[in-house]
Amino acid sequence: MMMAGKLTAGLAVVCALLSMGVKAAPADDYAIGAGDLLQITVSGYPELAVSERVSENGTITFPYLEPLKVARQSSSGVEILIAQKLTQGQIIKNPQVSVLVTEFQSQLVSVLGQVNKPGQYPLITTRRVIDLLAQAGGPIVSESGNPNAGVAGDEATLTRRDGKVIKIDLGALFAGDSRQNVPVAGGDTIFVPRAPQFYVYGEVQKAGVYQLQHHMTVAQAISAGGGLTQRGSQRRIVLKRKDDQGREYETSIKTSEILQPDDVLYVKESLF
Repeated sequence: MMMAGKLTAGLAVVCALLSMGVKAAPADDYAIGAGDLLQITVSGYPELAVSERVSENGTITFPYLEPLKVARQSSSGVEILIAQKLTQGQIIKNPQVSVLVTEFQSQLVSVLGQVNKPGQYPLITTRRVIDLLAQAGGPIVSESGNPNAGVAGDEATLTRRDGKVIKIDLGALFAGDSRQNVPVAGGDTIFVPRAPQFYVYGEVQKAGVYQLQHHMTVAQAISAGGGLTQRGSQRRIVLKRKDDQGREYETSIKTSEILQPDDVLYVKESLF
C-alpha cells in the first residue's frame, strides 16, 4: 500500500496548489497564439477598448491600424507594438496601452486517465507536470484503505506533440523529485493510467477487485480479500490469466507465486 500512500500525500500537495488558485501568467511568461482572446485598452481613450481574438494566421485587428502580427509575442510585446503603431501613425502621442490575455486557447495540454477532472488545460502557470495535475484535480487515490479499479497508477506518461514519450514516477514527483517535474508545452498529453488490479472471488471473505501491489503474491492477494472462508482451500486456487495474444487460459497456482495485472483468482471449496 506504499504507493497509494505516496499518492495520497501527493494529493495533499495538489490540493494546496489548487487552494492558491490559478493565476494569470505574467506578461512575459505566455507566448500569445491563435485562438487567444486579448483585452486591449488605451488609457484616456475608452473608444479604443476592444476584445480581439487572435486569428489563425496570428494577427489581430485594432482601430486605425493595419492587421498586427502578435503570435509568439508576450502581452508586453503587443503593448509596445500597438503603442509604436499609434505613435508612428500620429494617431495618439505617447499612448499607454494595456493588453491582457483573457482566454488562453493556443497552448493547451491534455490531462487524461485517472485524474479527478480530465480534460484540456491552458498553460498559464509555470508549465510543469505538477501544475497541470493540479489543474486536473490530481490523481485519483484511495484514502479509505479499500482499493478500487479507479485508483491511479504509480507512473504517468508525458507524450510530446512530436510523439516523444517521457515516463513520470508519480511517487517520486510528489516526494519532491524535481527530475520528474518536467516542463510541458502546448500540444502535450499527460496520461495517468489506472493502477494495476486483480480480481478474487469464490471462498474468500470479501470478493472483489483490488489494487495490485508490487511483487504481490497469491497469499497476499487472498489476505487483501479478507482471507479464506471456513470452506476455502489454499490448495484449490484457480488462476485465470490472458496470454500475450489476449487469450484467456486457466491453471492452478501456488500461494507463493507472484500475480500479474488483471489476474483472476478463484478459491474453491475444500474437498474435505
